[in-house]
Amino acid sequence: MAAFEYRCLDHKGKMRKGTMEADSARWVRQKLREKGWVPVAVEEIQGQAQRTRLFSRSGKLNTAQQALITRQMATLIRSGLPVEEALSSVAKQHNKEHVVHIILGVRSKVMEGYSLAASLADYPKAFNQMYCATVAAGEKSGHLEQVLEQLAEYLETRSDAGRTVTQSLIYPAFIMVFSLVIIVLMMTYVVPRMVEVFSRNEQALPILTRIMIAVSDFLRDWLWLVALLITIAVVIFIRALKNPKFRMRVHMRLAKMPIMGTLVCTSDSTRLASTLGILARSGVPLVEAMAISSQVITNLAIREAVLEATRRVREGGSLSHALGKSDYFPAMMVQMIASGESSGELDRMLTRGAEYQEKELAGVVDTVVSLLGPLMLLFMAGLVFLIVLAMMQPILQMNALFKI
Repeated sequence: MAAFEYRCLDHKGKMRKGTMEADSARWVRQKLREKGWVPVAVEEIQGQAQRTRLFSRSGKLNTAQQALITRQMATLIRSGLPVEEALSSVAKQHNKEHVVHIILGVRSKVMEGYSLAASLADYPKAFNQMYCATVAAGEKSGHLEQVLEQLAEYLETRSDAGRTVTQSLIYPAFIMVFSLVIIVLMMTYVVPRMVEVFSRNEQALPILTRIMIAVSDFLRDWLWLVALLITIAVVIFIRALKNPKFRMRVHMRLAKMPIMGTLVCTSDSTRLASTLGILARSGVPLVEAMAISSQVITNLAIREAVLEATRRVREGGSLSHALGKSDYFPAMMVQMIASGESSGELDRMLTRGAEYQEKELAGVVDTVVSLLGPLMLLFMAGLVFLIVLAMMQPILQMNALFKI
């Protein structure tokens, strides 16, 4: 059976879209008419339609969706269902149209005689190289359900870590935006009102007050220009990042920064160890696993270091020695890899190294977030104090003159 995408009008004249499995497009039209709907278009999910979806944004899956699909597949295959039936069952459990399209498209390829890994590879935006290589290793070893379970655990861990970091950054980001809004409002609305009071007197204003009035006048008159210049600078920077050499220099600086560098290196080291661990447990050769793992590294400088380490391993060097040549990877992780190589349990030590790095990353993120919130509050309180002090100094001087 093939998968078909249909568009039809229901009995209320409303346009409906969906997918259906059938032997032919004629059978789909017949089923739609039996429901009282009028078929408008029925197309098989393959060929040009599939390729068009492949290069569209709707062909992407986020990590949480990948984890859920993989976990469902592992459960169904372990229960004894063939791959094509498992894919069909998984498609029925999702209500997002693009997810259903992808799963049914993969099922169509499997029904044509392709392996699951080859079918998944037709959707590189949904299933990356690491995912497909892991599934292929599971198919070759005959333990597809076990490999899918390991892959699901890996994806679930990544999804939970990303969600934790995002949630942790919400509060500092809110404080930052709120602080900027309050300060801009005070400088463009409150300060000018106070200046009107001071302008009626001819006394000399304190220097702090004069500075604050000058900043207020500048923001009130030229805030639009500042915003425009910032926007232009951001656009130029984003376009400059398309240049590989410039992007490499930026990534190298990010990896060397005091706090940001620690976050970047720890995060990418965690991805590397996790990906290498699951590929090694699935039976993928080490050199191939390293080449695949380099694709999950986000920082180009660290990715280049992994590729250089891959070349050293291909020439006969050890993994720990190759990674130790770079300053990007934590010494603890390199030492654990060396221990795994000497004991013959590299895959287990990679997994333990990834777990250690995840805890390290969580600790660094918690520390940064716990400091960022109070620092933003102190920064906002300091600026507000300066504004209030600048406005109060002339008033206190006027009171002193009246007493005299």
